[in-house]
Amino acid sequence: MKLKYQIIIDDIKSKILSGDYRVGEQIPTETTLQEKYKVSRHTVRKAILELSNEGFLRSEKGSGTYVSNQYQSKTSGKSNNKTIGVITTYISDYIFPSIIRGIEGRLNADGYSLLLASTNNDVEQEKKALEMMLAFGVDGLIVEPTKSNLYNPNIAYYLSFKEQDVPFIMVNAYYEELEVPFFCLDDVESSYLATNELISKGHTKIGLIAKMDDLQGKFRMKGYIKALGEAKLRFQAEHVFSFTTETKLDLNVNLQGFLIENIEEMTAIVCYNDEVALEVVNVCRQLDIPIPDKLSIIGQDNSYIAKNANIKLTTLTHPQEKMGHDAADWIIKKLQGKKDLLNENYYQPELIEGETIREAEGRFETTEKVHFFRN
Repeated sequence: MKLKYQIIIDDIKSKILSGDYRVGEQIPTETTLQEKYKVSRHTVRKAILELSNEGFLRSEKGSGTYVSNQYQSKTSGKSNNKTIGVITTYISDYIFPSIIRGIEGRLNADGYSLLLASTNNDVEQEKKALEMMLAFGVDGLIVEPTKSNLYNPNIAYYLSFKEQDVPFIMVNAYYEELEVPFFCLDDVESSYLATNELISKGHTKIGLIAKMDDLQGKFRMKGYIKALGEAKLRFQAEHVFSFTTETKLDLNVNLQGFLIENIEEMTAIVCYNDEVALEVVNVCRQLDIPIPDKLSIIGQDNSYIAKNANIKLTTLTHPQEKMGHDAADWIIKKLQGKKDLLNENYYQPELIEGETIREAEGRFETTEKVHFFRN
């Protein structure tokens, strides 16, 4: 549990870093802070002294306490070396090691340092990461957004970077509320190609597993719907399984229920990504559903887990390392004063054939129900 003075310190820091308290602005009086935080004058003064020592505040005798920006020079310890902040949702999972490797390789080539943070796709952790980057005084920022399909309460922090002329770029997704440069896979096209690949194999009853708190999930659903529409196939809501970062913890159990309920109708599934596709493979094995004889599955992203799986997953490409390299290159060129930089870039996916899709012919030759039992 935090001490009372530390709570005051953290709150005032957040207000300074988010721009609620601006440089040169006077903060509330000690009496006002006492009343707000329900603490003694001694506790308030201890917090102010600590913040002054860190360079966030400066006191003028007989006048008051004001916001300072000296914290940047105190915390960064920089010489001529520039530091680029990188915030990703995850560091060691899925495609993120490859993205970070691409960023790091490009930054190292020009002698830039990297300051890394992750959010675990949690907005409160994103807030802490942004505060750290602002307090450190990074020269540029590369961000993989957190829960990008939902309203983000940390928008003020990004606006603070803009006000301080610190360039930042987003990868994999972006916040639609902000006008921000981004490098992304064309997620609509990825899911469109995935769905069309199944349609080309004769599948007409195609399900979708979508993650709906990230922008990628929204766009990948859009591609799925687009492909169905062009093929004059009916969109069936009962064949769509959606999940979020929080409900992903129960994905295995929930997928079992979804497949048991729909397996006699669906012959194929477009998965949100490779990780989900391999979880579907795992559930099918638990339920004795043969892949691809009974159910065809396609993933997306061509991740390292797909490459190392014990089944050759049909999937689509994701630029990963190139995306990281290009984002870092954009930041470097921006800091060098280059003009006319590309502010939006969509990488085009390509199909990678595997062994998890087969032709749909003969799927409906029998109406006999098949019963599946859990191991």
